[in-house]
Amino acid sequence: MSGRVTAPSILAKKGRERIVCVTAYDAVTGAIADEAGVDIVLVGDSVGNVMLGYDSTLPVTLDDMLHHTAAVAAVVDRALIVADMPFGSYQASTSAAVESAVELVRVGAQAVKLEGPYTDEIRAIVRAGIPVMGHLGMTPQSIHSFGGHKVQGKSESDSEMLLAAARQVADAGAFSMVLELVPAALAGRVTAEARCPTIGIGAGPECDGQVQVFHDVAGLSPTKYKHAKRYAEGYALFREAIERYASEVRSAEFPTKEHSF
Repeated sequence: MSGRVTAPSILAKKGRERIVCVTAYDAVTGAIADEAGVDIVLVGDSVGNVMLGYDSTLPVTLDDMLHHTAAVAAVVDRALIVADMPFGSYQASTSAAVESAVELVRVGAQAVKLEGPYTDEIRAIVRAGIPVMGHLGMTPQSIHSFGGHKVQGKSESDSEMLLAAARQVADAGAFSMVLELVPAALAGRVTAEARCPTIGIGAGPECDGQVQVFHDVAGLSPTKYKHAKRYAEGYALFREAIERYASEVRSAEFPTKEHSF
């Protein structure tokens, strides 16, 4: 696995090779994901839920995303770094969208991701020389419109709307698109029709790739989700380590001469 992953190389994987994407929010998770050989490290606005204690992504600001993107960019050498554009950073106008995307690239992002069929904004950002990843289905920044985190595209009319949105996002120049909480059959249809790769999360096995939150994969979240598979039980492992540390400090077993100067 040599050479930097780029937006064009991700686009070229369509129909040829599965794409692996993992979220990361800091230097530690970014370095681990990169060393593990993932194709894309997504600095997600899910940092709000996962790292900052918010109950949604809505409070996350552009300054937050700049901070976390810079931390990830400092350590990721191979994977493509994609930064989420947070709520309010692109909805007002195309000029605001381009300015926000430029700020994210300045701190190390190599592409940006925005939610929904904001085709004018996608075109403007791409025209500015910045690759764009789309995001359809359950778009967390629209949680109030959806009435919660719910599977999208279940009815025939909703599925047709999602298919149309996917065509629009691809035609606007997106090099890939995330499909979140979409019925597997519908995700398969989008994948078959879309000119760019689809990257699923809770959208079944027919997508061109998959994205998962680092903390869900590593078992660092105390909550288990249907769309995620835990490949380790990091939360319990880390808690046990801190419990042992606390016990040894209280019993005067730590530190010893080995840890002293």
